[in-house]
Amino acid sequence: METIQDQEKHKLDQINLTNLGHVYWNPTTPVLYEEVVRRREGYVAHLGPIVVRTGHYTGRSPNDRFIVDDQFSHDKVDWGPNNRPFPKQQFDLLFRRLQAYVQGRDLFVQDAHAGADKQYRQPVRIITEFAWQSLFARNMFRQVHDPGYHHSAAFTVLALPNFKAIPEFDGTNSEAFVILNFERRLVLIGGTAYAGEIKKSMFSAMNLLLPGKDVLPMHCSANVGPDGSTALFFGLSGTGKTTLSADPKRKLIGDDEHGWSPDGIFNFEGGCYAKIIKLSPEAEPEIFETTRRFGTILENVGFDINSRRINLDDDGLTENTRAAYPLTHIPNIQPDSRGGHPKNVVFLTADAFGVLPPISRLTPEQAMYHFLSGYTAKLAGTERGVKDPQATFSACFGAPFMTLPPTVYADLLGRFLREHNADTWLVNTGWTGGPYGTGHRMEIKYTRRMLNVALDGELADAEFNREPHFGLMIPKDVPGIPPDVLDARSTWDDKEAFDGKAQELAARFHENFKAYAGHVSEEVRNAGPLTG
Repeated sequence: METIQDQEKHKLDQINLTNLGHVYWNPTTPVLYEEVVRRREGYVAHLGPIVVRTGHYTGRSPNDRFIVDDQFSHDKVDWGPNNRPFPKQQFDLLFRRLQAYVQGRDLFVQDAHAGADKQYRQPVRIITEFAWQSLFARNMFRQVHDPGYHHSAAFTVLALPNFKAIPEFDGTNSEAFVILNFERRLVLIGGTAYAGEIKKSMFSAMNLLLPGKDVLPMHCSANVGPDGSTALFFGLSGTGKTTLSADPKRKLIGDDEHGWSPDGIFNFEGGCYAKIIKLSPEAEPEIFETTRRFGTILENVGFDINSRRINLDDDGLTENTRAAYPLTHIPNIQPDSRGGHPKNVVFLTADAFGVLPPISRLTPEQAMYHFLSGYTAKLAGTERGVKDPQATFSACFGAPFMTLPPTVYADLLGRFLREHNADTWLVNTGWTGGPYGTGHRMEIKYTRRMLNVALDGELADAEFNREPHFGLMIPKDVPGIPPDVLDARSTWDDKEAFDGKAQELAARFHENFKAYAGHVSEEVRNAGPLTG
């Protein structure tokens, strides 16, 4: 008689994973805890979280990400530095080596969904060799709870950190690789244990598949106010998406990946992946509490092996310490992870130049311009090799994950903003009083206050001043905010130095936007900085 274990293996036979050891099929969180400890993959810390180390790779490795150039992807993908082509034949050879590698090995499988909206979700199967990465998948993807549901994976993610590529033989850039194959609906991850690669690989897949269904995939967080109004928060890692969307007065939809469909907003994920270095229990109490919960995974967090207590201020391994936890660890969430069409859209930027205002209102044309520009500073540890903040432009506030040309996403955003009359805000969570090294980070209490006022509609009838370098409309007054905080120039001691930095940044905007100038309307082209 065929056992359940035999039935499970037959499912993996479909992608030729054969002669396996034990297959753990959809193991629960307690089971995975036991396996993490038994296999010495991590430790149980004080109050219950799992502490793990990701080894050499403590952040994403963008230079090691590829997409197979095949019949499905060839004419769709925006090929370039963010989407490197990988030969189909080379992929097949590498996959055969992976198939040989897993023989005799135990594997962990999680069947889940990417997407809270049943109309647009993608069934995904995540196969890992580490128990803790299976727990990560269980936390971050949406678990299957539909009675009688038959899971047929539209995508399979195979994550094998201990399998190291041989660049000369496999055609990769290093021992690490993340390769998406849309024709075979398969993602291969090897050589890196950084779990963020697992979730971002499926985000990249959703970014290619959904626009054709009139759905805008977005690198943003989202929440819902007491009046039912939805707000979106775009931004690269470290700009405040997770922190600012976890507002006790608003229900959290999600912290990182969403879709905007003709029916409204829906989360792609079932959990949060928060950057937690120097996390403050006063400023971020909801997220802080998740670091003290059973089921949370703490990546590369400082840890005392004797007391089993964590140290969130310890950056000895990386600045990019992370907590992966299910949405249910946050006390105030939107249960179905969905919301209506947004009333407010917020672009978060960590301005390392220190010249952008802390909050400004954008026209629809400015919104498209700044969405395509995606200006921010890459913060330490988020990507390999980044030690100090680096000014960068990342289209759609998520260029490393956008598989189609950026204008495809910008056109969808512009249309949705106009159709649903959403207000758009540019918020600087970066430096003020000077550039990085001279000024200081904007105080989170001020950012929260300005956002609350904007989202509550209190600025609807406010007076605005037009800022001279970027043409941004800055509110003259925000209740509870010192007037000098609103005017970035007034926070600098050297006003001429401010003007020089502002013009320098404006020039960078103009240079970066040349890539899109021929693909947008004249109104959008003219919505950029006035100087530089």
